[in-house]
Amino acid sequence: MRKERPKNLDLSTVKFPITAIASILHRVSGIIVFIALAIFLILLNCSLSSAEDFQRVQGYLDMFIVEFIFWGALTGLAYHAVFGIRHMIQDLGHWEELDSASLSAKVGFGITVVLSILAGILVW
Repeated sequence: MRKERPKNLDLSTVKFPITAIASILHRVSGIIVFIALAIFLILLNCSLSSAEDFQRVQGYLDMFIVEFIFWGALTGLAYHAVFGIRHMIQDLGHWEELDSASLSAKVGFGITVVLSILAGILVW
């Protein structure tokens, strides 16, 4: 016999816990870091090919959109590093309870905000 279960496909009505948000954003930040690495390697390759290309890449670095991409990449890297350390600590058996996991996620978000501000100061 087939039971009809209610279906809720509207994710905007679902309230995710902070630990789920942290885990999802950790995966997203990994993708951002991977894409940023490709961009940085392309710029490095271009800058090493000739003196004219080096000057051209240096000119790119003065553009706001490129600075914003650098800031976003550094923020993604900071987030991925902070929450990667958090995940490794959880793998060791710590911060597995809901209260301590929520607290460690909040602390991780705070550390990431501080590192993001520092990255903004570094870039601009």
